[in-house]
Amino acid sequence: MRRLLRFLLLGLVLLTVAMVSALTAMRFAIHGREVAVPKLTGLTRASAEAAANEAGLILDVENRFFSKDIPEGKILSQLPVAGNKVRRGWRVRVAQSLGPQRTEIPNVIGQSVRAAEINVRRRGLEVGSVATAIIPGATADQIIVQNPPPEAGAVESPKLSVLVAAEEPEKQFVMPNFVGKHLAVASAQLDDAGFSLGKVSDVAVSPGSPAASPMSAGSSIIVKQTPAAGQKIAAGASVSFEISH
Repeated sequence: MRRLLRFLLLGLVLLTVAMVSALTAMRFAIHGREVAVPKLTGLTRASAEAAANEAGLILDVENRFFSKDIPEGKILSQLPVAGNKVRRGWRVRVAQSLGPQRTEIPNVIGQSVRAAEINVRRRGLEVGSVATAIIPGATADQIIVQNPPPEAGAVESPKLSVLVAAEEPEKQFVMPNFVGKHLAVASAQLDDAGFSLGKVSDVAVSPGSPAASPMSAGSSIIVKQTPAAGQKIAAGASVSFEISH
């Protein structure tokens, strides 16, 4: 019995030692794949890319900004910052300097987005975010507001954000029921509502049918309409009728 207990204790000790050794080896393996991020700010893009690749990292130029302190073409900022430890293959995101602002911000208000893109690219700029809004009285696809404003100075980003007038949605109306009404009455109501009278055709009504009443006979009473009652129609749409004769 004592021998069995001794073997059990020895097995537990060996198992504990094995687990500790495995965890230690794993920890060393993980840390062995970690590298310190080199300092890339102030370097040219080519030098920064070479330094990042040498450390097993990937350079990712995400943005470009104007800077009066950092010469054009050099790295303005980086993330993660220098000295941080990351895994090999990590992407280091950087912003590149465009040097001091020399380009005037053009006035693109009143232009279409396409015309504005051509205009700003000629100056080494680009259109950034494009927002749309319904502006009463404004022409669709016309720029209403821009940021930065025309001829602005001390601009940080070469991107120009714009607000564009969107096309107003077509108004929809619910088709009323004209069945049973006189054609002249329905025509007047259509005209008042801004709709137009479409095709009017006569239909023969069989004697004894609900539409063959003494009032409807020969009195241009509407027995069918197109579009049908309850359907949605646009402003100015035409409505066709079938009348009894």
